[in-house]
Amino acid sequence: IGGRTLTSLPAAMFSRSTVSIWSILKKCIGLELSKITMPIAFNEPLSFLQRITEYMEHTYLINRACSLSDSRERMQAVAAFAVSAVASQWDRTGKPFNPLLGETYELTRENQGFRLVSEQVSHHPPVSAFHAESLVGDFVFHGSIYPKLKFWGKSVEAEPKGTITLELLKHHEAYTWTNPYCCVHNIILGKLWIEQYGTVEIVNHSTGDKCVLNFKPCGMFGKELHKVEGYIQDKSKKKHCVIYGKWTECMWSVDPQTYEAHKKSERRGDNKKQKNEQEGAENDDADDMPEVQETVSVVPGSTLLWRIDSRPAHSAEMYNFTNFAMSLNELEGGMEANVSPTDCRFRPDIRAMENGNMDEASKEKERLEDKQRAARKERAKNEEEWSTRWFQMGTNPYTGSQGWLYSGGYFNRNYQDIPDIY
Repeated sequence: IGGRTLTSLPAAMFSRSTVSIWSILKKCIGLELSKITMPIAFNEPLSFLQRITEYMEHTYLINRACSLSDSRERMQAVAAFAVSAVASQWDRTGKPFNPLLGETYELTRENQGFRLVSEQVSHHPPVSAFHAESLVGDFVFHGSIYPKLKFWGKSVEAEPKGTITLELLKHHEAYTWTNPYCCVHNIILGKLWIEQYGTVEIVNHSTGDKCVLNFKPCGMFGKELHKVEGYIQDKSKKKHCVIYGKWTECMWSVDPQTYEAHKKSERRGDNKKQKNEQEGAENDDADDMPEVQETVSVVPGSTLLWRIDSRPAHSAEMYNFTNFAMSLNELEGGMEANVSPTDCRFRPDIRAMENGNMDEASKEKERLEDKQRAARKERAKNEEEWSTRWFQMGTNPYTGSQGWLYSGGYFNRNYQDIPDIY
């Protein structure tokens, strides 16, 4: 399970414009979308289990945190990792496939120094649990995500419920946080675009330090689009460092005094400009994505924490996948014999879609969903409970809250009594 980089998928995506989404969605305003079957046209050929694996794209930031001796510098690297983990969402307007109950996904990347396993542990509500660990024993990174989707007329909002925990083992440190909200605009009409917003608080449970990151909503003229701004404070609330940038581009850190002084001089400059910007007329057709694409203005004296990798040349025809995402569904030589039969890579509807066979993908998706419903009815009839295989419900020792924790054993490759879900 190597890590060679694919630069394209077997087939380009087809146009979504032929499907009338309105006919499906007008029934669901304000409802939760997990109950609605969406046509495959809105999907991308990955399962949600593969999508959350994309948190690991910038694992080098965790490795950097492990190597640093200063806990505030470690927090900066962890904060950069938390932002980088959602960066692959940029322009990713396709919806990942809902995992089937019992579906799993594994990924080992020798070159990035980690391996990961995930399992769909619940269907209603849909919960995906994952556990990643360093190949040299430096860290574990785990969590369970329960994405709540709501439809608001023109947009779909996803609230990624669930806490993420990163343990830096050598430093005896644990960090926890939750991801920002994500919103896809113009799902009925106009060009789809994505923003992420909300406050992300990263807590270092060993030192009491906290990093508060504010993912800004785009605002009236789009000045704030993609911006992230925050600070690291100690347990007595003293600010030690400001972190700023864009989740689509890069993150920087600088000391608070320098940052404030810079902001002041910027504001003075702004006030000299004439305030003659016309208010935009209310537009009922589409929430157009603001055109403001200026990059981050860097405060002198800042340190670069992270910069996004450029995407492959024809990413736009490939669901806007990153290089990392391109390779997630690949079955490399010898893998078939090794991975669990429940792995997403064996899922026929995703495979058919990736190969450009939309009709087959649609039929297979329906077949798998029917099969899952039938299995659920059968269990109900026999009064059987579904039992998860690799994760068990337990208490997160740092937050005290209930979550799904990896019970181990997946990589022993003993896949007896695995449910037949495909």
